[in-house]
Amino acid sequence: MSEYIVSARKYRPMTFSSVVGQSSIATTLKNAIHSGKLAHAYLFCGPRGVGKTTCARIFAKTINCLNPREDGEACDACESCLSFNEQRSLNIHELDAASNNSVDDIRNLIDQVRIPPQIGKYKVFIIDEVHMLSTAAFNAFLKTLEEPPAHAVFILATTEKHKILPTILSRCQIYDFQRMTIENTVAHLAHVAEQEGYTYEPAALNVIAQKADGGMRDALSIFDQVVSYTGGNITYQQVIENLNVLDYDYYFRLVDLLLEKKISESLLLYNEILAKGFEGGPFISGLASHLRDLLVSRDPQTSQLLEASDDIRKRYVDQAQRCRPQWLYRAIRLCNDCDQAYRTSRNKRLQVELTLIEAAQATDDEPSAGRRPVRILRPIFSLLTTAAAASEAPVAASPATASTTSTTSTLSSVAPAKAPTTTAQSLQHAQPSQGRPDVTLPPKPASATAKPQLLNLDKLAPSIGHLRSKRTATPAPAQSVASATPAKTEQIEDKPFTLEDVLLQWQVFIQHLPQADTALAQNMRIMQPRLSDDSETTILLDIENEDIASMLTPKLPELQQFLQKELRNNQVSINCQVVKREQTAVRSYDKRQQLRHFCELNPSLISLGKAFKLELT
Repeated sequence: MSEYIVSARKYRPMTFSSVVGQSSIATTLKNAIHSGKLAHAYLFCGPRGVGKTTCARIFAKTINCLNPREDGEACDACESCLSFNEQRSLNIHELDAASNNSVDDIRNLIDQVRIPPQIGKYKVFIIDEVHMLSTAAFNAFLKTLEEPPAHAVFILATTEKHKILPTILSRCQIYDFQRMTIENTVAHLAHVAEQEGYTYEPAALNVIAQKADGGMRDALSIFDQVVSYTGGNITYQQVIENLNVLDYDYYFRLVDLLLEKKISESLLLYNEILAKGFEGGPFISGLASHLRDLLVSRDPQTSQLLEASDDIRKRYVDQAQRCRPQWLYRAIRLCNDCDQAYRTSRNKRLQVELTLIEAAQATDDEPSAGRRPVRILRPIFSLLTTAAAASEAPVAASPATASTTSTTSTLSSVAPAKAPTTTAQSLQHAQPSQGRPDVTLPPKPASATAKPQLLNLDKLAPSIGHLRSKRTATPAPAQSVASATPAKTEQIEDKPFTLEDVLLQWQVFIQHLPQADTALAQNMRIMQPRLSDDSETTILLDIENEDIASMLTPKLPELQQFLQKELRNNQVSINCQVVKREQTAVRSYDKRQQLRHFCELNPSLISLGKAFKLELT
């Protein structure tokens, strides 16, 4: 039985022309050899498995070739080349700096540098993982590296260039090796498979190349593992089973379900993925990459950024044509936010499921389309009572009645307004004057502090989708009223409304405010509007200070018009006033006064102090 050699060693390049993915570096080194302009020190840096040590060996072999070819390659026929191929050359020395990183090891290397080569012109010293040398070893190596003998050439290889001293870097010619592209890796794996007589599918080799993450040695190691599993017949299905990679088909199916807004089927598909042993983190990261590939597939100019086989590329292009760019932007942003929050989330599955629900509900007409999405969940499952109420509703119902029925029969999540930190006192409010409302100081309150009215989420259950449909039909409340032409007052039936309706429309108005009114929006969120006891259509509003009043006053006509429109009542009016909180003086007590106060509250402290003979210090 012949000795087995892994593919990474068996198919290791022996000439510059056979080096994969580093054509610019190979050309530079060949031109330097052909012109005779060789440096005394080189630094090869880059990720693992991209050909640093291989190029160093080919370079050492070529500069010592006795009969080099015109294209800069070694002849592979002279004594120097034969000794190198048989691994018995005395002109090439390799040192592993990971295990030989002391000053004594460098001194032994310096002693060998002084001996001239026996065959060839140069004595080449290849130091692998040079960043592992200690600082003292680097300092001992500096002088020799700067002024070596004429026959000595040093080639340093490392994966972490930033760990090398600047004094070493300044003495070397630096070559940065790149990661292998998917195309180069697939082409080399196909060449190895043809040489070995294996059958393969291009999609299977593409999965291996992506798993290798730019390293050719990793790709060949995975290739050997897959060959052992498949027995030489490398298929896509067997590769993803052996490497535990999530199939492309799952992402294509999931995106189709999200586009069709099939939330239940999407959650079931995610449950199927979890049942196969995949974690939510890699899944959401893979979904973000899939959406990114769909985005670049929409434009022929960016389609070259898609690293996939031809058949998979065609599926990407077909699905990308059905995806709107705004939806892709929002979905990618949602996946990215979920990926960041997934590591710290306690309920990781719920984090992913919420992202899928929001991605399925994303639309183009939302004000945040293309930017960071607003975290709003619409109703997922329609209630049976909704269908029953719709079927029993009279045909001649008014638009207002139909709107109210649709609003109250749909379940959704509405963010309640934040309660103020302090309770506003019940005060008398002056009626606003014609035009711009007056903001006046209130009289001294005569009653105790009133309890704040809290938002009842059980009663607030209107459909967000229904509210958005109404907003698109009305002008945005954030536009300037002064610039708009006055329109005729719409004849609307004066319908009664509740405080919950006012609070809901209050939050809707805040969401429509432009970015320039961010400070006003933050202050309006903590305000607590309430209905007047005298008039059911008058909304009372307490303002903390004059600065907030100056920001809110220009928006009051616009806010009043918006509430009249949404509440379907032309009698709605807003009455605002500034409420200044009284500062209660806090008296400071010394220790004896504090003790006397506590003893009055609890007389047993006196007997306790006498029993233990306690004294106040």
